Amino acid sequence: MPNAFVTGVAGFLGSHVAELLRNDGWRVQGIDNLQGGRPENVPDGVELRVTDCLERGSYVDMLSGTDVVYHCASAAYDGLSVFSPAFVYKNTVQATVEVATAAVAQGVGRFVHCSSMARYGALTSPFTEDMQPVPESPYGLAKYSSELIVEKLFTIHGGEYSIAIPHNIIGPRQRFDDPYRNVAAIMINRMLLGKQPIIYGDGSQTRCFSFIGDVIFCLERMGTSAAAVGEAINIGPDEGEETILSLAETIADILGFNIDPIFVPDRPLEVPIATCSADKARRLLGYETKTPLRQGLVNMATWIERQGPAQFVYGLDIEISRDNTPTTWIDKLI
Repeated sequence: MPNAFVTGVAGFLGSHVAELLRNDGWRVQGIDNLQGGRPENVPDGVELRVTDCLERGSYVDMLSGTDVVYHCASAAYDGLSVFSPAFVYKNTVQATVEVATAAVAQGVGRFVHCSSMARYGALTSPFTEDMQPVPESPYGLAKYSSELIVEKLFTIHGGEYSIAIPHNIIGPRQRFDDPYRNVAAIMINRMLLGKQPIIYGDGSQTRCFSFIGDVIFCLERMGTSAAAVGEAINIGPDEGEETILSLAETIADILGFNIDPIFVPDRPLEVPIATCSADKARRLLGYETKTPLRQGLVNMATWIERQGPAQFVYGLDIEISRDNTPTTWIDKLI
């Protein structure tokens, strides 16, 4: 029985990766500090140890005999990183250093690092893996720095690595009471609370959204396929581009909500057009978009309705409060 270790195993991405592996016959262990994850997300048969990636000594023993590490944990706050860079950098870069160090020390066979399309910054879309990353935000810088660390450690000390670049993932188990990230989840939660969606700028920012089920198939392959070794691979659709405004309109239509968006000033360093090519994922991993955006949003909204809409939790410190800090966060307007 192959063994896997998943960081952020109680979170959105990590729990789905763990579930797929467990269903395929893997023995799966993982860690989570429960800052963004929930114990009930952890699939049956998966061992959870509540600890932080930064506390390497508390989990290094779990990596003995591990075939593949999936490093899903991160302070995945792109917009917030402009105003809380210390928190984001520590819990992204240093966290990756700690986990990768433990993996190398224990002789793990392969390390699958989950990066972000924020690595590309404001390059011309669609982003392709052969582009030299030019991150805009501290989060993008943290994610790209983490990639380079993983590459360097495994090249020097041995073992295989792969860099997954999922983008704009949506689906059940995504945290919907976090005011700083997950735009689709925020919009669904607000509308279920009877509140209008809040849109930064004019809503023309363009993205492609990936349903979780389409992403985890590729992640599993990145942990097992020889074709993925040493590769950075975009994971997500490159068809069906959506603006943030049209996303809000689609969600409103699904929920039968009479929409009248609240427009607020742009967030600093938000990239206007950010879409990725999926050609490499199709070629190496057999990627295909099986869940259209509307169906993914229906699945997500149904899950959030079952959980019950929730008030937003402002649990993170804004390290830099200036004139350009979004009032939505400072005044807790979301």
